Amino acid sequence: MNKRINLLVFSGDYDKALAALILANGAKELNMDVTIFFAFWGLLILRDENKSALKRKSFFERMFSLFTPKGVENLTLSRMNMGGIGQKMLKKMMQDKNKPMLKDFLDGARKKGVKFYGCKLSQEVMGFSKEELIPEVEIIDVYEYLKDALESEIQLFI
Repeated sequence: MNKRINLLVFSGDYDKALAALILANGAKELNMDVTIFFAFWGLLILRDENKSALKRKSFFERMFSLFTPKGVENLTLSRMNMGGIGQKMLKKMMQDKNKPMLKDFLDGARKKGVKFYGCKLSQEVMGFSKEELIPEVEIIDVYEYLKDALESEIQLFI
């Protein structure tokens, strides 16, 4: 049986998403089973930039969807974002050093079979439909997440 790692991603910040997905990819390369539970702002990481469902939303849900980043490369930094300049600087530094972008790490995790779970309560409160998220996401409740976390050797909160 493989060792297991469980990540709870609460943040929708570019740099924190990068850390979570680097860990997920590294763990898969070590032949670990990896699950990531995305709650509240973390759900922004899973938004498919090519999909939208504004018509079926309440006024507040539409406003929330319009004013939050769509697609991982549009997330802001947790610190020193400086109106988006900090995020552009980080991405340029990564590019100059020939490092993968956040989208590359997300795509890698998807291809490697990382299990993506979206928090049911967060998804409902924030107004994101399953159709707006990447197809690999399974929506689960907190009890299912906790059962998974209890079976993991490593649990991290990001």
